[in-house]
Amino acid sequence: MKNRAILLPIAVAAITTVSSGLAWSQEFKPSKQIETVVHTGPGGGSDLLARAIAELLQKEKLVSQRLQVVNKSGGGSAVAMSYLAEKKGETHTIGFFTGVWVTNPLTTAEATVTIKDLTPVVRLVLEPAVIAVKADSPYKNMKDFIDAAKKNPKQLAQSGGSVTSRDNLMRLLIQKATGAQWNFISFPSGGERLSNLLGGHVQIMVIEPQEAGEQIRAGNLRVIAALGEKRLASLPNVPTLKEQGIDVPLIPQARGVMAPPGVPREVVQYWEGVFDRFEKTATWKQYLEQNQFEDGYLKGPGLSKFFDDLTAQMREVLKEAGAKVVR
Repeated sequence: MKNRAILLPIAVAAITTVSSGLAWSQEFKPSKQIETVVHTGPGGGSDLLARAIAELLQKEKLVSQRLQVVNKSGGGSAVAMSYLAEKKGETHTIGFFTGVWVTNPLTTAEATVTIKDLTPVVRLVLEPAVIAVKADSPYKNMKDFIDAAKKNPKQLAQSGGSVTSRDNLMRLLIQKATGAQWNFISFPSGGERLSNLLGGHVQIMVIEPQEAGEQIRAGNLRVIAALGEKRLASLPNVPTLKEQGIDVPLIPQARGVMAPPGVPREVVQYWEGVFDRFEKTATWKQYLEQNQFEDGYLKGPGLSKFFDDLTAQMREVLKEAGAKVVR
């Protein structure tokens, strides 16, 4: 009897706690469309992913309100991050982050918002990348391009996103490792970067398979290197940088969802619940496979630790690449 007397209050407390958690998670439900902020222009990686997820969430009936994608490009990720920070406490706004949300504030003294100022929700994918040239380019592999860049310093060019993007950091690392020199031209949207490559205005581009897939399948692009520890399953004949004798640090690319600062905990729980169910759907698994993403689902303390580790790693990569780290 004595043991039952002790256990009963504990059981009641546990039930109360569980019930409270359930009540919290059920407490918030969007009552209007969700403003969904991305830092790229139309056609950029974040824009494409956000629009695809908005459509798939509706298809799976996991959200009752429409996700309206809003492009806030400029300043690397600074414009989008500042916009999200200004929405402090706003329950109907989310943003899609990438690694540039970590690297941009590290190298931009004027940036007023860092990833620590926002509310992490979930990490969704880890994304490989490739180096591509136009299909009729004379460059069949990295050696061809590096040799040409050494022979004609600063005469060749690469299209890309912001100067703190993975695109440009990989350029700086490869240049330092090989001694070759070529220019980097920044464009706000993925469509502009790709059209300049296809138009012959630049000679090379670091691109995610998601963005390049259609052009690769159509035979308009040639992939000359995989930026990963191993070759991509979809491009088994394309060697990695390391296999081609260029041993440089690899820069991970992660994509996921942030909320403004100061949002109620039940809002985060709502979105965690939505994406918990979403990442188990066949629709999402098919999307990952078609776009050659790796499932990178992460939330809670694990996601906070990921950002801390990534920040520390990127400080070292930026220094290695010769960039000035300001914080």
